[in-house]
Amino acid sequence: MSTGLNLWLPMSRRQFFICLFSYFLCFYQNVAFTQNNWAVRFDNIGTFSSPRVTDLNNDGVGDVILGAGREEFLSCDSAVMALDGITGEMLWNVSAIDQVYGSATLKDINNDGVKDVFIGGRSAELIAINGRSGEVFWRFDKKTKGLKWYNFYNPQFIPDQDNDGIEDILISNGGNVMAEPYDTTLRYPGYLVVVGSKDGKLLSKAMMPDHKEIYMSVAALPNENLNEYKVVFGTGGETIGGNLFVTTLADILNGDISNARKLDSTSDRGYIGPPAWIDITRDGYPDIIANGVKGKLLAFDGKTYDRLWSVNVANTEAYSSIAPGYFAGGDAIPDILVSYASGQWPKLEWSKQIMVNGANGKIEFIDSLGNYQTSTPVILDMNNDGWDEAILSVNAHVYDEYNNRTLQNILVYLDFRNNDMQQIGGMLDGNNISSTPWIGDMDDNGLLDIVYCHATSLKKAYTFDGMQVNRMDTSNPIYKKIVWGSYMGSYYDGIFKEQ
Repeated sequence: MSTGLNLWLPMSRRQFFICLFSYFLCFYQNVAFTQNNWAVRFDNIGTFSSPRVTDLNNDGVGDVILGAGREEFLSCDSAVMALDGITGEMLWNVSAIDQVYGSATLKDINNDGVKDVFIGGRSAELIAINGRSGEVFWRFDKKTKGLKWYNFYNPQFIPDQDNDGIEDILISNGGNVMAEPYDTTLRYPGYLVVVGSKDGKLLSKAMMPDHKEIYMSVAALPNENLNEYKVVFGTGGETIGGNLFVTTLADILNGDISNARKLDSTSDRGYIGPPAWIDITRDGYPDIIANGVKGKLLAFDGKTYDRLWSVNVANTEAYSSIAPGYFAGGDAIPDILVSYASGQWPKLEWSKQIMVNGANGKIEFIDSLGNYQTSTPVILDMNNDGWDEAILSVNAHVYDEYNNRTLQNILVYLDFRNNDMQQIGGMLDGNNISSTPWIGDMDDNGLLDIVYCHATSLKKAYTFDGMQVNRMDTSNPIYKKIVWGSYMGSYYDGIFKEQ
């Protein structure tokens, strides 16, 4: 099954994008928009973060929270920002000494009825922010316990560990940016860390069992009593081998995860994109789905950890996460959509989309839409046919008759069941490297809203010199609960919570 827009066709890159955009223009404005659209540009900054949405100012409309920054090692006064959901105006902004590339996790910790913001980034930036006012509750103390602290990734909430009545944070830390790509001497081991959500104090830390780096945000699955968690994490990087593990929260709290179960291993690549917990065995217990950087998609039984299936996609690398949905399998088992990059880091040029039957690992759809990025699709039933569609970002490098390149970006949705692809909204200036859209109902009117970010440079694909945040307020009804409407799902935890 394919859209027909396959990069294996014998055409030049310019011809391909002429065909691509001609195809999309046939369907332009298939999704209608209302008057509440907005787009806000910011100069001299960019983002790798994915937007989160919650009502911060009690006006009944969700507001947008986003991480941002400048080039690595440069401070930024708007490294975390909150935008009014109605107008796009800045509600508050928070500074950081380096890029805040993480995506926020939200929890009301001061009982004022507004969710507060927890977000991580480079140079050991981990910040807790009052969602209502933008006041910083705390910043992680980089001198804590004398360890070398590196990047913080996306946090997850776990039961209260310090007896202050508030859930605490489980998060991964690692990745020495100063190490050269193939240098193994400066690859310091990463940690799984538990931090007090009220004060940012370190409660426990556990070194990677293989003493390798970590770049992966963990996915933690609680048991029915919420007194224990299974935690999936991976080690290694773009050029350094690593392993995929599962451990328990109890071992993390004890500071020793040496008994973690190894699920998979790769000698020259690691595991970076966050995994997901999805019940594909239909035994009532979620299973583990994860990407390996070296172009492989893996499924493991959530109870026994036995491998269920694996898919290897030659000449690709995976840095994005997992997008589950009921696409075209003809059964009650969720299928899996992933976006890979063709090539080998750092020479990654194209994106390749793979949809896999969750029951057996069979590839049901494969295509190559757009230039390289690491954002993840989001999923919903767009047309109320009982099957899910995917919304994803597509980057285009458009060339004129003089071979001058211009960067453009669009949102599309894929309807696997009807073998259809349609554009959402217009073409946007610039490029999107890693920001996953947010979809949901911001104003509780039963209609689909989309929040979406991209860089604004027409010439540079990797840039932090301008970005735009967009709210697309559509007239498309939301027919059923959206369970995978953001990076790591609608609940930001990597768990596929079915209807």
